[in-house]
Amino acid sequence: MEPVIWIGVGTVIAALLGPILAVQTQKYLERRQSKREQKMRIFSILMSTRATRLSPMHVEALNMIDLAFAGGARTRSSTETEVLEAWRDHLDHLNTKCNEQTFERWSEKQGENIIALLSAMATDLGLRYDRILLRNGAYIPKGLADMENEQHQLRQLALRVLSGDQPLNMKVTEFPTDPEFAQSQISLQEGLARVLAGQTTVGVHVEKAPNRPSAEGDAQQA
Repeated sequence: MEPVIWIGVGTVIAALLGPILAVQTQKYLERRQSKREQKMRIFSILMSTRATRLSPMHVEALNMIDLAFAGGARTRSSTETEVLEAWRDHLDHLNTKCNEQTFERWSEKQGENIIALLSAMATDLGLRYDRILLRNGAYIPKGLADMENEQHQLRQLALRVLSGDQPLNMKVTEFPTDPEFAQSQISLQEGLARVLAGQTTVGVHVEKAPNRPSAEGDAQQA
């Protein structure tokens, strides 16, 4: 076949496949950009809420990690795998129960896990964040931090009480009383005690019964 014919065939094929390849390439780039934007949005939320880990936004972002960093069966990158592994470790720790004695260590481990997760996500996104900055770069007022800890402890205590593991202690310091009623009861008891001891007498008032006609008079009248 003449070279001119090959050139003509190649031109026709390029003319037919060119738009298709261009469209597919554009779609691939759009999917890649959309995926990165989704990852960045999750990373930004977790970064902004890493000091308030009970906020609904923080929890929602955590639950989106599997969707955004899963990748494909054959196209998952090594950095995405590291993110998923860090998320599995963090999730496993979050599902671990703790009590008042172990809560402080549990909270420290939670902080370490979220920093490891953020570091893996930053690496996947091509961002440069060291762990010291991730750990110390967040600001949260002390009052808000104390409130989060107190809310967690209250929930744990409420669950133990409702499940019957923890008794609910009650201490009564006083009963509501009427001072006048209480004094009258005391006076009554004192007076009764004096009567029984013979120290005083009880006045009795006898009223005369009304006269009634005798049975004989009633018979005569009948």
